[in-house]
Amino acid sequence: MSNSLWFLLVGGLLLARGLTATILQRSPITPAMFYLALGLLLGPSVLNLFHFNPLQQSALLEVLTEVVVLISLFSAGVKMPAPVSFSRWRAPILLASVSMALSVGMVAAFAYYVLGLPLGAGVLLGAILAPTDPVLATDVQTRHPGDREPLRFTLTCEAGMNDGSAFPFVMLGLGMLGLHDLGEFSLRWVLVDVLWATAAGVAIGLVAGRALAYLVRRLRGSQPHYNLMDNFLALGLIGVVYGLSLLVDAWGFLAVFFAAVSLRQTELELAGPQENPNPVQPGSIEPEAEAEAEAKSTSPDTNSPTSVSGGALIFKEQLERLSEMMLVLLIGGTLFLDSWRLPAVGLALFLFVVVRPLSVFIGLLGTKTSWPLRGMVGWFGVRGIGSLFYLMFAIQHGLSEEIALELVGLTLIVVALSIVIHGISVKPLMARFMYNRNSSGS
Repeated sequence: MSNSLWFLLVGGLLLARGLTATILQRSPITPAMFYLALGLLLGPSVLNLFHFNPLQQSALLEVLTEVVVLISLFSAGVKMPAPVSFSRWRAPILLASVSMALSVGMVAAFAYYVLGLPLGAGVLLGAILAPTDPVLATDVQTRHPGDREPLRFTLTCEAGMNDGSAFPFVMLGLGMLGLHDLGEFSLRWVLVDVLWATAAGVAIGLVAGRALAYLVRRLRGSQPHYNLMDNFLALGLIGVVYGLSLLVDAWGFLAVFFAAVSLRQTELELAGPQENPNPVQPGSIEPEAEAEAEAKSTSPDTNSPTSVSGGALIFKEQLERLSEMMLVLLIGGTLFLDSWRLPAVGLALFLFVVVRPLSVFIGLLGTKTSWPLRGMVGWFGVRGIGSLFYLMFAIQHGLSEEIALELVGLTLIVVALSIVIHGISVKPLMARFMYNRNSSGS
């Protein structure tokens, strides 16, 4: 496609998305499903007007997906409701650790015994597909800082953490393929890639978010009319935290998520208890507008400038939606008709129907999570942009062309089917779940 046609396509999509926000909210399809269908139509599957080769453009796609995931993790972090307590975070932590490890193991076994991939490639594939997505799962994730609905909280918090907790398994898979130093008896992997990188990432995020909250409070407290650019502060926090994490070999995704959580919670702590006189009813308006209204109404101090977390949230979500449009369109433009191979489709169904529900069931054993909520969490393990990032990351670390092509084909089909299957089911299942929960009074 020529530059003029690309501008027309992207501009037309933006206009259509802006004009049909309410229609899409009420329709049975999600925006991601629409973008994917358009990509399939314009790509090599039908009209062949363009073809995006992820293997040749892996460096570009790695950077694009990396930025999108970082923005999405920050948005997820600032929407975590207060107060933070271990009892409430226990389920997401178990999902991001125990369930994550089980998912990697089951996918690796399927890849090794059924697909005939080397064990290292199977572990790498499991790590690529294990994390749930903070970008494409809008309808099942927390919509605003005051949203305390348990299902949305659990899925959002899990997605915020497991995009970082998948990294050790990615490095394990690369190490088994000879592309990363695991150390003798994998000791380096345990000490550095698992323990140090995880703990350092969480610590960097918590300290940086808290420091920024105190600094902003000091500036605005001493000079009430002191103007700050919340969007720049939030983007700056993401950049500094992620860059520092890379410098010390910590997991930057975890650092950015916890920086956003720490920023939001510290702002609320400094502001003290606030009552919201006009709460927004969840689901009453478009999610973006709902988030904006709730961010304003739950700002730590409604008589002062908005908090950094609340002021930057809407901008981040708009960037997230724009990025979703472009990346899902490109996914559609990578697929040929013969990409829909039986092994790839079988892997996707195995992941959705067996791996995700079983890993959630085992991971949440011993918790007080209700069975209906476990069932919903077990189904809505949406795969998306995070998986694409890990795939491109692995390719850039020297995967052989043969294994890279195989993993690209498998991953893209899993993501595409997740967009369609989870997209079709999200609205009716969420409506039924909320109705049953409200009817039971729980």
